[in-house]
Amino acid sequence: MTKSRSEADRMRRRELYDASSGGGGPRLLPWTSPEGKPCYLSNDGRGYLSTLADSVETVQLGMGQELLECARDATAPGAKALSASECRWLACRLAEALAYAFRVADSRGHRIPDQEDAAEDV
Repeated sequence: MTKSRSEADRMRRRELYDASSGGGGPRLLPWTSPEGKPCYLSNDGRGYLSTLADSVETVQLGMGQELLECARDATAPGAKALSASECRWLACRLAEALAYAFRVADSRGHRIPDQEDAAEDV
């Protein structure tokens, strides 16, 4: 029986995380402290907080995708013009979504093993 694509993707992401968790250092979490400072998690990537962080990242990226679709619809030829306050709201939410996406990319990028290190392990 073959696994669904999303299940295979989840397993691949987990394998990449597992491969990098040994010496990759702490994981950058998708939220900040009340003071706005970055939060990090140091564990094997299988605990409650790791699962919660994975879920938060998924939600953040999904919200960004929805906002992108909204922006594309709003700028399509023949679309109803947005008011100034609607444009400002959309721009603010898009900026937040972009910040989240950069944070997720940074966090995940730190967890992917280097090509050279992976070649040495083989």
